[in-house]
Amino acid sequence: MALEPGTRLGRYQVHSQIGAGGMGEVYLAEDTQLHRKVALKLLPAALATNSERMRRFAQEAQTAAALNHPSVAHIYEIGEAGEAKFIAMEFVEGGSSRAATTERSTT
Repeated sequence: MALEPGTRLGRYQVHSQIGAGGMGEVYLAEDTQLHRKVALKLLPAALATNSERMRRFAQEAQTAAALNHPSVAHIYEIGEAGEAKFIAMEFVEGGSSRAATTERSTT
């Protein structure tokens, strides 16, 4: 479910896709109520109908929300907008953790 810039999911307005992985796509978006950048992680539609995947998606958000560490993005919300299931989290400027890990391992 690729989202176009300008797409609204609840109170969030999508700007661009910034990543993708096995558990979904990540978008840079704006929280239109609090006027801040957020990262939205969307569960793919094919997985959103699977109760075990939904449980793991929610568990991922709950586990991250329980952590309070400067290296872990803050979780703002687990939400739904129409068929889309998402986690809204702190947007952290810079490259991905995967890119940083790869760069460190090659130096």
